[in-house]
Formats: sequence, structure tokens, C-alpha cells
Amino acid sequence: MIAEPLRSTDRLFQIIQILRRSSRPVTARMLSEELEVSIRTIYRDVAHLIGQRVPISGEAGVGYIFGAGYDMPPLALLPAELEAIILGAQWVAAHGEKELSRAALDVLTKVKAVIPPALQPFISIPSTATKLPLDALQGKDDRASLRAAIRAGMKLRLHYRDQQGEVTERTVWPVVLGYSDITCMLIAWCELRQRFRHFRTDRIHAVEILDEKIGEPRSRLLQRWKAQRIMALAKITTETG
Repeated sequence: MIAEPLRSTDRLFQIIQILRRSSRPVTARMLSEELEVSIRTIYRDVAHLIGQRVPISGEAGVGYIFGAGYDMPPLALLPAELEAIILGAQWVAAHGEKELSRAALDVLTKVKAVIPPALQPFISIPSTATKLPLDALQGKDDRASLRAAIRAGMKLRLHYRDQQGEVTERTVWPVVLGYSDITCMLIAWCELRQRFRHFRTDRIHAVEILDEKIGEPRSRLLQRWKAQRIMALAKITTETG
């Protein structure tokens, strides 16, 4: 099925969005493939944007980059972008604990208050839906404290029950919370094991935010964890291939 071409104004807006989200030069071919138009159309659109003093620099064959200092309405949303927000908010409202669930619903209320009338049906009669969580006990653990520690970059002391039912005490460097349909995982660097561990939040009996910063920038920890996951997946693929 061929996607319906974007209208000219929507396409110009999308070109700006693509350039804004990229930290590297974006070629006309990359733009044309994502927007499903000809390269000649991209050249014409970019020239038009530059003529309107949109800070785009670069040239054909090299790539374009977006400069700083350009103000664009933050909620000039396309229908697909609005649907993405709604679907994400639906998922968080259904799967997150009380604080995040309420926040997700508040986000939808705020978005609805500022979008034009033509887009209102996307919220009042959404075309997307997400299933309810399978775990009926979900949301009873203290994820608010976990998120607070992650944001502040503070160490945590966990009282954690393992698969055998034994409760142990762990000091960890929290990195990120990972959500699924079934449960929630705290990804953290464990000082005891000296490696990344995944702690099911429904097995955390107690959590204490320590008055001590984690021993490494969280951005670096997250990067290391992602690299480890990629290596683990590659190993599984090699062994099963």
C-alpha cells in the first residue's frame, strides 16, 4: 500500500523536523526516501525553506544540517505525531504506577487544550489502543522513588527477593526503568556483582535513596548497558544461526 503523499506545507514542516532530530548531515536522498517524494522535490523544498530564512546549511550531495536560533511552534503536530503521543500516553496510563498514569492523562488534557479543532477527534475518538497489563499487582511497588533516584543520579540500597525467595541487600547505581506488558525492571549497576543487573520492581521489598552519587555519569552507564545488550544479542544470534 502506497502512503498518501504529504501536502506541501506538511512536507516542509517534516523536513524541518527530520533535520532537527538529526545530529549529522541529512542527504536529500535520505529525506526523499523518508518522505516518499523525489529528490528534485526535496531540493526545491529546501531552497524554499532557506528563502524563508530557515537556518538550513549544506548542499546537494553532502547533506543538510539545521542551525540554532529557529523558533517553531512546539505543538504544530501532524496527525501521525498526535497518534503517537496518544498511543504512548494510553500505554503509560494503563501500565504505569499511579503517578505516571495520572501524568499521562494530564498530558493528553494539555495537548487537547492547544491543538486546533480539526485535530480534536484524534484525542476524543482515538484510532489507537493499547491492551491492559497482564499483571494485576502492577503498580504496587515504589517506582516513584526509583525514578527520583535515577533523575538525581543517587545510589540506591535495595532489599531484593531473588528467584529462590531469598532476600538480599544490594547497593546499586540506577540507570533506567524498563517497562513491559508484564512487569517493570530496574536496570542498574550492582556494586556486589560488579556488573549490570535487571531487578524486577515487584521483587523489591524496600528501597532507600542513599546520600551518595553514583560512581559514573548515567549517560555513560546507559551507553555501556546498551553496548552490552547488543553484544549479548549478537552472541545469541551467532549461536542459533
